[in-house]
Amino acid sequence: MLHDDLLSLFYPRLCAGCHTALVHGEEILCLGCQADLPKTGFEKIADNPVAQLFWGRADLKMATAYCTFDKGGIMQHLMHQLKYQGRKEIGEKLGFLMGTDLIQSPPYREIELLIPVPLHPKREHKRGYNQSAALGKGIAEAMGISIMEGNLVRNRYSDSQTNKGRFERWENVKELFGVRKPELLEGKHILLVDDVVTTGSTLEACAQVLLKIPGTRVSIATLACA
Repeated sequence: MLHDDLLSLFYPRLCAGCHTALVHGEEILCLGCQADLPKTGFEKIADNPVAQLFWGRADLKMATAYCTFDKGGIMQHLMHQLKYQGRKEIGEKLGFLMGTDLIQSPPYREIELLIPVPLHPKREHKRGYNQSAALGKGIAEAMGISIMEGNLVRNRYSDSQTNKGRFERWENVKELFGVRKPELLEGKHILLVDDVVTTGSTLEACAQVLLKIPGTRVSIATLACA
């Protein structure tokens, strides 16, 4: 304890949200920034705006986004660090907070397995990790469920979805994903996790592949919605 106190004196641990010094018991985000997260509460509402995004496109059990994404806001700041500054631990922390809320919603208590949306190996190697898997790790820990990586895979490299319209995004991701061992997923209720949902094209493509497996049910949870 004394060693930690001395270390923090010379190398203070700073909140990833507001950059103030963290106090004892705080990790990654101070309590103030945790309270300021722009939560949607969508996990409590079956026909929320994220769920409506997939109506007629994928037969989902539930769909939600934990927070709203506002330019210049705390979520943009945190997600930029997560995706472009190597701050994997931010994803795990936000995932744990997210999972703590999801487990309070009865439909999400039925989930048996979590699968993060995969990155292409080239992009994951460049970034050093999959940000959706970092989120998934925290969510799975909070919900007490298993996480499976490497079974849902990208079949090819795709262009960035940024600045693409809905049709262009769908054309960019259709037939992009595959499952290596579908028998491991038969009869499972799967939580598909990604960092952000905009048009839903990537998540739709993943869900459609998973729903072809006998007995699967798919729910979706993202950190933010644009």
